[in-house]
Amino acid sequence: MITEQDFFFSENEVKTVNEDLYNRLELLIRSTEAMARSLYQSVYLIDYYKKGFLFVSDNPSFLCGRTAKEVQEMGYSFYMSNVPEEDQKMLVEINSNGFKFYEDKITSEDKYRCYITYDFHLINQSGKKVLVNHKLTPVQMTPDGRIWIALCVVSLSSKKKAGNVEFHIQGIPRYWSYSFESHRWKPQEKVELKPEEKQVLTLSSQGYTMNEIADKMCRSVDSVKFYRRNLFERLEVKNITEALSYSAIYKLL
Repeated sequence: MITEQDFFFSENEVKTVNEDLYNRLELLIRSTEAMARSLYQSVYLIDYYKKGFLFVSDNPSFLCGRTAKEVQEMGYSFYMSNVPEEDQKMLVEINSNGFKFYEDKITSEDKYRCYITYDFHLINQSGKKVLVNHKLTPVQMTPDGRIWIALCVVSLSSKKKAGNVEFHIQGIPRYWSYSFESHRWKPQEKVELKPEEKQVLTLSSQGYTMNEIADKMCRSVDSVKFYRRNLFERLEVKNITEALSYSAIYKLL
């Protein structure tokens, strides 16, 4: 059985943090709270020194029927109560191998530009499993480069199953995907969109119809359909909603 302590190990251990530093976190918490008010996603802060949650927004997609205060007080026990057991094991493996990769492979210059993304199920208040996407990025680090405070953003996933683990560094043309079969990280090249594909995506996100997009691009409807079809194939998605979600995750626009 997975316990809270299974999420902590040598790679994410923070041995000491001066209490004066905690007194300086008020601005970070207030800024995170303000950001959460403008997002549809749930946002929370993990404290790896105290091994709990520093802040939890009141956006409902992460709370599973609880209040933000209740989830913050629960900390990692929230996962024990609201994540299926098979996904708990997956999260422990992601946590372990993600931090090992971060510590062993990422230079100190790149550590603040990293984020990891993956999908897992939450059990909501009605007992149904909901697949969510979870992104984690460091916001406060110790002098030796350990993550002290991490920002997490939770939203509904566009995928069909749990997993889909990827490690990104902002500004570089590749990322790494994690294989649960080999338990290894594999380098991948990011997709580069053509100008027409970006325009189709941008106009679609603004709610324009196919005919309206064709008019704005000064192209035929068949040309727009061609751009969309190629876009779907390159991104390996089935519709424009999935394409927009993919583009947001990979920052293609």
